[in-house]
Amino acid sequence: MKVDVLAAEIGSTTTTINAFDGLDSEFPRFLGQGQAPTTIEGEGVTRGLKMAMDKLASALGEKEVEYCEMLAASSAAGGLRMTVHGLIYDMTVRAAKEAALGAGANLHLTTAGVLSESDLAQIEKIRPNLILLAGGTDYGERETALKNARLLCGLSARPPVIYAGNVQNQSAVRSILEQAGFLCYITENVYPKLDDLNVEPTRKAIQAVFEEHITKAPGMRNVRGMVNGSIMPTPGAVMECAKILHAVLEDLLVLDVGGATTDVHSVTAGSDEISSIQTSPEPFAKRTVEGDLGVYVNAQNLAALAGMRRLEQESGVDPEKVLETFMPIPQTDEQKALAKALAWFAASTALTRHAGRLRYVYGPSGRQILAEGKDLTKVKILIGTGGALTRLPGRAGVLERLRDMNGANSMLYPRPGVIRILEDRDYIMASLGVMSLKHPEAAIKLMLKSLGLGEK
Repeated sequence: MKVDVLAAEIGSTTTTINAFDGLDSEFPRFLGQGQAPTTIEGEGVTRGLKMAMDKLASALGEKEVEYCEMLAASSAAGGLRMTVHGLIYDMTVRAAKEAALGAGANLHLTTAGVLSESDLAQIEKIRPNLILLAGGTDYGERETALKNARLLCGLSARPPVIYAGNVQNQSAVRSILEQAGFLCYITENVYPKLDDLNVEPTRKAIQAVFEEHITKAPGMRNVRGMVNGSIMPTPGAVMECAKILHAVLEDLLVLDVGGATTDVHSVTAGSDEISSIQTSPEPFAKRTVEGDLGVYVNAQNLAALAGMRRLEQESGVDPEKVLETFMPIPQTDEQKALAKALAWFAASTALTRHAGRLRYVYGPSGRQILAEGKDLTKVKILIGTGGALTRLPGRAGVLERLRDMNGANSMLYPRPGVIRILEDRDYIMASLGVMSLKHPEAAIKLMLKSLGLGEK
């Protein structure tokens, strides 16, 4: 059997292969899915890919599945490991951080001002796949970014560097880095003027550099033997899909509960009322990643955060006992019950961290109300994706609780009952995010079907 496209989602714990056909027709088709544990050692991720393809073939009743094109979204081998360096934390650093997270990066270090010896030692230890250097509004401060470019030249490794700072420094930064043996990519300033976030050009540049260099990462070296199409960081692919959905639906929020992290993606401008009292600008499309909230890799940490007694009440099982044999894909009823409880704690905590809040400031003129963080009050749709929110029994109840968690009106988030819940039933959101780069119309149609909104 030969299909148009296979799209792989290579996760930290699980690799999923999705088969699609008829992408140039009026009715593109999702044919089926195969899953297997992700592998890194030996052949790298290709062994897990091959096992997932075997599972897919079996599910389709075929001996093997051939393809015209294979795409991939990957968070394996640490995903896109990045460090970000700017001038002032609440300005250029924050803008660069938003761009990196929106592209799907795992941020291991962010710094403001001139890099210290300690900062450089941390970068050496992290060994990032990519460094993002920013600093200075256009035609503003110049020296910090230039000093940081020179300091980066002392690193033992030579990861690619993207410069997204003061436009006046572009030639000088490129010259400094390239003479030291770095590949330097120049894009638009992420913070060209005060209160102006310009994250999209940098986000696109990060994804392009990731695709160009990811095959050099440990565990990913043989991936181009199978994947002949685009490769994106998984969170960046989910964000890409969320953005194309926003174009045909309404303001939306995506919760992606995974084995290693829990990601929240929001695509909304918020309300004019909140915008007028915000302390700093927020991106239209925002992602936050919680690296301590994975339901498998970080299950012990998540259990400790929730509290064993509370987790036992939530799941109805002995969490300490079940955690002894916990699996990436839960097998027993007890494992599934615990995974559902962990998914609730992970998603509710991540959503609480993502959403903004009102703050009351008292001064000589009386009380002033300020808004801090992302305004989600205009969100109309909540989408659940990731294995936990698309495969676990009882996930609908988890999504309903997430919809209604602002009963105390403490968050910049709709009141209970307002948001419409949708589920990525086919678990294909990341795959379609990658597909949308080449087949946007097919990706939208397939995503709407997965959400129960398209033609059957």
